[in-house]
Amino acid sequence: MQLLNVFFIYLSSLGTLSLADTNESTLTSRQILPNSFKPPPVFKNVHLLRNINLEKGYARESINVVVENLDSKPQDTYFLPFRAESIQKIGGLEVRDKKDPEKPAFKSEVVEYDPNSSTQFYRVTLPAPLTPSSQLTLSIIYNVISDFTPLPATIGQQDKQYILHKFSLFVPSAYHTSKQKTKIKFPSADVPDFTSDPERQGTTFNYGPFEDKPAGAEEEASVRYEFTKPIIHATLLERDIEISHWGGNLAAEERYWLTHMGAPLSAQFSRVQWAVSQHYPMPNSALKELKIPLLGGSADAYFTDDIGNVSTSRFRSTPREANLEIKPRYPLFGGWNYSFRVGWNNNLDRFVRKTNTGSTYVLRVPFLEGPKMSEGVSYGKVEFQVVLPEGATNVQYECPIPLISSESSSHKSFMDTLGRTTLKLTAINVVDQSRDQDVIVTYDYTLMAALRKPATIFGGVLAVFVTAWAVSNLDISIAKPT
Repeated sequence: MQLLNVFFIYLSSLGTLSLADTNESTLTSRQILPNSFKPPPVFKNVHLLRNINLEKGYARESINVVVENLDSKPQDTYFLPFRAESIQKIGGLEVRDKKDPEKPAFKSEVVEYDPNSSTQFYRVTLPAPLTPSSQLTLSIIYNVISDFTPLPATIGQQDKQYILHKFSLFVPSAYHTSKQKTKIKFPSADVPDFTSDPERQGTTFNYGPFEDKPAGAEEEASVRYEFTKPIIHATLLERDIEISHWGGNLAAEERYWLTHMGAPLSAQFSRVQWAVSQHYPMPNSALKELKIPLLGGSADAYFTDDIGNVSTSRFRSTPREANLEIKPRYPLFGGWNYSFRVGWNNNLDRFVRKTNTGSTYVLRVPFLEGPKMSEGVSYGKVEFQVVLPEGATNVQYECPIPLISSESSSHKSFMDTLGRTTLKLTAINVVDQSRDQDVIVTYDYTLMAALRKPATIFGGVLAVFVTAWAVSNLDISIAKPT
């Protein structure tokens, strides 16, 4: 229970932060709510539409709801309830104004809550209080990571893979809902088992409409559907970005701890069956290849694992696009793991620009790159690190991804004196749909700071020559006794 409470404290740190030059980790404290807490019934869900997309190896849920203020006073706090065992799997929660999606997302945070409670809450703060009897259409989107159960639990090497997904027909809500519907999108029409009685339209199930459901109403349902694809999950991704102004280079390296979360094999792996399946179309849920699209102009790509360099890779790069295709040393079946690293270089001018005033630079780089697969990729934890030039000061950043921690430290490398300022951002429950979201880092880098490295090199070389000259002029001969 104590571990769960610590998790909620971490997850509550969201938004844009500024970092000083010294080491620090910023976490925001929240009000702890008692076990008996219930959101005040100041809102009503007039109409709610829920979409559950199961086409990838993680569930993506989107809820469009028309909210009305029932209170006599303006209200600006909307609560989203989740089961305690489910909230740890929620990632990328985002709430916006459905009618004006270009505006920034609303502030959303996990409320510190009594860990003994079976229900936990996200607290959404509206940008402006909603006046009495007024309505607002909310767009709520989030991902649910590692929430699938293979059924059957084990399969043969050439069997289809089926996944069991449990959900509630009624959207869990802290408020009364007048009317709601639930839609589920599957990767195929092969859905052999399901509860309730949905309306089937190809690869989509429709439930409802349901009317006049009180706050907290739930009705458990489940579906079992075919997903004969790898369920790719990185328990940890360490992504490093190193900036060199003197070399005009941006070096990226990513270290993955990958696992296949699908159904394990019911028998020993057969190399013969695997070789046959490469020439004939057979059901197969193994991961045999990863495709990593990179930005145009990327160069010097490499791919290594725990043993060493892996030659079964292909890298193609043009000024407009670049692609890295890699094959693990062995196919990954359910329950199998594989750790590796990839890296590449790129021209710094594509990512860094200098402002018109002062010595301030702006770095814009994707928070996530990595594999882009049709079945999707999820990440349990992402540690994103930016190593800035030595002498960089006044470091600030903007990150669209909800973070659990951030810190600034010093990193020493070749010919450094005081060390390079390093920014480290940590997020959990991230999916590959975050590839298009950029981190913006601003920092000051003066001419004196830029000259520090060549001055250090010059001083080092000069010291070597002076030492060599001084040693060469020493008289070390043995004089004859007089």
